[in-house]
Amino acid sequence: MDLIERQEELAALESLLANAVLSRGRIALVSGAVATGKSTLLRSLAEHAIELGALAVSATASVMERDLPLGVLRQLIQDAPLVEADRERAMALLEEGTQAATVAGADADHLIDAQVVHSLCTVLLDLSERCPLVIVVDDVHHADRTSLLCLAYLARRARNARIVAVFAHSDRMRGTDAYVETDLLRQPHCRRLQLSPLSREGVEELMAERLGAEAAGRFAKEWYALSGGNPLLADALAEDYREYLRSVGEPPPEPVAGDQFGQAVLSCLRRGHSQTMRVARGLAVLGESDGLDRLLDISPIDISRELLSLGAAGLVVGREFRHRSVCRAVLAGTDPQERMDLHRKAAQITHDAGMTPCVVADHLLQASKLEAPWVLPTLEEAAMNALRGGQVESAVAYLRLAWRECTDEPHRLKIMTMLVRAEWRINPAAPAEHLAELAEAVNRGSLRGGDIIVLARALLWHGRFDDARDVLEQLSDETEGVDHETLAEIVVAQLWLRVTYPPLLTGVPRPTGRRALAGMVSVAVNRRVEATLALAEVLTCGPWEESLNAVERILEDSHLDEMSMDTVENALLALTYAGRFDCAVPWCDKFSAEAMSRQAPSRQARLAAIRAEIAFRQGDMPAAAHHAHIALDTIPMSSWGVAIGGPLSSLIIALTAMGKYDAVREYLDRPVPETMFQTRYGLHYLYARGRYSMANEYFAPALRDFQRCGELMVTWNLDTPGLIPWRADAGEACLRMGHVEEARELIEAQLGLCGADARRGRGIALRLQAAVSEPARRPALLRQSTEYLQMAGDRYELARALFDLVEAYDALGEYRRARTIAGRAQAAARECRAEPMISALSRADDPSVVPAPLPSELIGVLSDAERRVAALAAAGYANREIAARLYITLSTVEQHLTRTYRKLNISRRVDLPLVAEFDNQVEH
Repeated sequence: MDLIERQEELAALESLLANAVLSRGRIALVSGAVATGKSTLLRSLAEHAIELGALAVSATASVMERDLPLGVLRQLIQDAPLVEADRERAMALLEEGTQAATVAGADADHLIDAQVVHSLCTVLLDLSERCPLVIVVDDVHHADRTSLLCLAYLARRARNARIVAVFAHSDRMRGTDAYVETDLLRQPHCRRLQLSPLSREGVEELMAERLGAEAAGRFAKEWYALSGGNPLLADALAEDYREYLRSVGEPPPEPVAGDQFGQAVLSCLRRGHSQTMRVARGLAVLGESDGLDRLLDISPIDISRELLSLGAAGLVVGREFRHRSVCRAVLAGTDPQERMDLHRKAAQITHDAGMTPCVVADHLLQASKLEAPWVLPTLEEAAMNALRGGQVESAVAYLRLAWRECTDEPHRLKIMTMLVRAEWRINPAAPAEHLAELAEAVNRGSLRGGDIIVLARALLWHGRFDDARDVLEQLSDETEGVDHETLAEIVVAQLWLRVTYPPLLTGVPRPTGRRALAGMVSVAVNRRVEATLALAEVLTCGPWEESLNAVERILEDSHLDEMSMDTVENALLALTYAGRFDCAVPWCDKFSAEAMSRQAPSRQARLAAIRAEIAFRQGDMPAAAHHAHIALDTIPMSSWGVAIGGPLSSLIIALTAMGKYDAVREYLDRPVPETMFQTRYGLHYLYARGRYSMANEYFAPALRDFQRCGELMVTWNLDTPGLIPWRADAGEACLRMGHVEEARELIEAQLGLCGADARRGRGIALRLQAAVSEPARRPALLRQSTEYLQMAGDRYELARALFDLVEAYDALGEYRRARTIAGRAQAAARECRAEPMISALSRADDPSVVPAPLPSELIGVLSDAERRVAALAAAGYANREIAARLYITLSTVEQHLTRTYRKLNISRRVDLPLVAEFDNQVEH
């Protein structure tokens, strides 16, 4: 590597050498923080010495050889070009000096023979008489004591010799290490050179040498910030960049601080003082400098000094690490047991200092065992705080440690219940390992109240209905004397089971006075009661305006904290089954984003499943498939338990509507829990499977699925059109099989169940009623169907109704009107990507029967009122229907049509489709 920003120092050393050639010996002390280029500078001087007519002898001190007497001087003697006699004499002196120093031990500077020192130095002084000599010692602060004595002796006598002695050492030497520095700097022929870190421009120049100017300029600012101007760190960053380029094949989007950088950080620390390493490790463990003195048993003054050393090396800025990669490297280079012991002390220190529970708990997670009465409460409080803050994985880790450390069984079970709730947010399959132990605790009477409900819900999710029933029966024995919060939880459980797991409802106590609980429990529990009650009402009695308004208010005030997911889920489902899609969508998207930010994959998946259900009911089949895929990708199918029927049914219906039958077959081939068919999720699955069978003309299997779905809904008293319009689909299956009367009965029954607010269900039923009616009646019924479906917001069912209306007009010979409606049907089908319907409409569309449109100037002669009436008449509406739709009298409609015929010079209503092409009223 070429010297970067060191040319001035190299020139100064060469000037000292020029003086030495004239017998004016000089000493240079090159100092600087670790890895700032001292060694590179000394190597460059040694290489240039030959060009200047001098010889260079060099040595490098090492902390590993610090106790080896005369080790550095031995390196110099061995590197020197001595004649054989001088070499033998020097080696004999080294052996003599080594033996003397070994015997003297700590008092080597007093007991080593001065004659030996003089003789050894004379060997080098005599060599300089023959040729100017450059003596280079790197890392002199690590030199052994006897070598330092000799070097100091030599330096004092080099003033009149042809010698330049250059010693490199790290800043902030201490104790005996500072001996050579203080002794040398007293000499008048000694010069000190201080190396500083590279500037930003210097780092950019170094990176340009390594990686090219383009890469260097792109990340110059970031590389300087990461390295702090330390050449070793910058060089490591360049190597990490090259490694990324080799492995990925393209430049990284940002600087990479990888393995090489980590090794360079450790190299900087190993080159420094051992206490500097300790402070770095303590800072990495504690995360801040406050408390380091207590953690390491080092005085605050020494701590500050070591932080200055770390800052000079480019590892620390102020009192914290320059970059998290530095911290990671320091921790990785720390012995595991030492790291655990430091974390144990850090936990005690942060607790005593009143730090937040999460800070203390993070140390406890990585600490060796700490027995203190505050450990369990701290871990539990930290878990609750982490859950509130959306840091679920941290909460799970805190609770697992608390569970392992706790020896009191009732308390341990409480912690385990909290752990089940927390793990559920990440993956519902995760708590399965705890369920058996909790179930045993229920049988022993060790688990009570709301904790039993948590366990029951987990067992139900995994289809363990017998175990859940046993647990719920235990709850029945506890209803007397329970507090209002527990009573409210029992109410929620009863209502939730009523609409989700109806066969198990008998195992739950039936507390009376649900509404009376309002105001007697916490706000959160009361919201949960109201949301679950609203869902139960929608699915058993149909939508109730007051409850749905309350649900929207609940959503406005809700956040995804530890206990609110059930509230949010039930509220969104109540809106969905009630047909309030426009209200449900923004709330569902809001809570999905919140679940993502709170690291709660399970919640994110459950919300995605609801979003898919909403999308399919809106007829947005691409969106339904998209959200269903998110649900199934966020947590695996095996973790969904019996709830797999939710997202899977939405996906099957959406893919079927889009004609992707191969993909549907793949999903239908996947096994589902048998117990799923005892749940609401099973109803959705049966319905979706029936829809697929219908699309593929497997009418008998489809009818069986619809009928089975209906039988369960009737048995469970969930027979509302908002849940599943099974009668309409069963009627269609009967009709396709030729059982017209049976189809008519089912369809009439479906219509009879649809209240005023059941627009989607009524629209679907009217479409099928048209199919079992006389041809002349079909257009009117289908127009009513399209109106209801338009209001309901279901684009796919609207496209189906329009498709049937095209066929109805074709059957009556009204081809122009059929072509007009076909355009609307195709547009609606394309929105849903309903490829089978698009293909059928394209085949049915014969453009040869459609006359050329009238010029727009002729259409412009109609007034706005005449255009509106003409557009609806062109769409096939009768005069009375037009009057009701536009809120005008029947006479007014007739007058507008008469004037329209005269202005357009037409005499028949059948010619009006030409007008409709210029009026967007037809779209509505």
